Amino acid sequence: MAARCSSRTVYPWLLSAAFCLLPIAHAAEEASEGAEVPAAEAPAADSELTVGAAPSPVPVDDIRKFAEVFDRIKKTYVEEVDDATLINSAIRGMLSGLDPHSAYLEPSAFESLQESTTGEFGGLGIEVGMEDGFIKVITPIDDTPAQKAGVEAGDLIIKLDEQSVKGMTLDQAVDAMRGAPGSEVKLTIIRDGEEGPLEIAVERAVISVNSVKRMLLGGGVGYVRITQFQAQTGGDFVKAVQRLKKALGEKEALKGLILDLRNNPGGVLQAAVEVSDALLEDGLIVYTDGRIRSSKLRFNATPGDILEGVPVVVLINGGSASASEIVAGALQDNRRAIILGTDTFGKGSVQTVLQLDDTHGLKLTTARYYTPSGRSIQALGIEPDILVNRAKVTELQSSPIFKEADLAGHLVNGGSKKGKNSAMSEEDVKAASEMISKDFQLREGINVLRGLTILK
Repeated sequence: MAARCSSRTVYPWLLSAAFCLLPIAHAAEEASEGAEVPAAEAPAADSELTVGAAPSPVPVDDIRKFAEVFDRIKKTYVEEVDDATLINSAIRGMLSGLDPHSAYLEPSAFESLQESTTGEFGGLGIEVGMEDGFIKVITPIDDTPAQKAGVEAGDLIIKLDEQSVKGMTLDQAVDAMRGAPGSEVKLTIIRDGEEGPLEIAVERAVISVNSVKRMLLGGGVGYVRITQFQAQTGGDFVKAVQRLKKALGEKEALKGLILDLRNNPGGVLQAAVEVSDALLEDGLIVYTDGRIRSSKLRFNATPGDILEGVPVVVLINGGSASASEIVAGALQDNRRAIILGTDTFGKGSVQTVLQLDDTHGLKLTTARYYTPSGRSIQALGIEPDILVNRAKVTELQSSPIFKEADLAGHLVNGGSKKGKNSAMSEEDVKAASEMISKDFQLREGINVLRGLTILK
């Protein structure tokens, strides 16, 4: 839903601790004038504005003050400053003074905005951090150029091509590693166990980050983790659930689902709506409210619950923000899922990107969003139904979560035949057991699911 105002394009709605860009086009109803909107901070009728309306007059005294400051800086600052630098700095200052999420988007930020939405960019495919002034490889992403070239977790990158990374910021190093697909960068690496530095040439490629991961946990319990909400996340979530069902086959039904939204910073509003819609038969998912007419939107579920009522537990924590909170709030208010973990981040505002030209834009907070019951989570967050803090699981506590009946190849009750769990190999069981044994919140989520299954 991109709207035109003069020569500027308006892109509504961004939701995340980081930010994303996507026009919404999913089951949204623009609230007509006079339509009933939940009362949570609803604006007065005469306060509504339209995007592209005539600009409000600026007091002459304020313009004079700005012009005087501009002139004095130009004349007396220790070094010459060009006009564009001062104007851009003034614009950044105007936006940064509003709230933490409004910003002036210059070319690099505008490009990053689009990359974070699509989940695709030209690069090497590694997650990195800083250690002792060098770039440390946290992990190479599966099936990416870095992994295929032999880059390993724990490697220290000391040079990019012939340039030392010492003194670079992490952002500068990441920018240097990104580039046009097909171009090559030479990494000089220090690796434990090697006598000297290694040189690895890596050809950049378009990196597609998969935001949805799935796994069977045994006993008919499925696990889906969403790391962030990208443009394709809604469809990928539906596919993940379908594949879990298919993996179980006809002999065993999916008895419960763990949806893990921990440390998910948010992302695209439409993706959050699609994930919620997939689990709801009907009802309101979320609504937004602000001063401009186009900020008054309601998102309703369409008929069809992909799980057909199978119990769901959603895991959240303080790193779950924005779009993650929309999903948790929608499922909680519609009584579709049990929310387990700790309070979420509390970002309940919506940003709109106003494109100024091909390379610049404004990211401006234009609305708050509300859960179906009318709650604003801004600065409060979603409170879980079951409070479970993250705990360090000791070896004694990490006893096997699986019962005998959950194990591959378990004996049936009569003892005369060998039962077969067609969904999980012994390797799958081992991987699931290891993950569960290290994650106390996940273990508690499985226990809750089993209780719900028994009650059902």
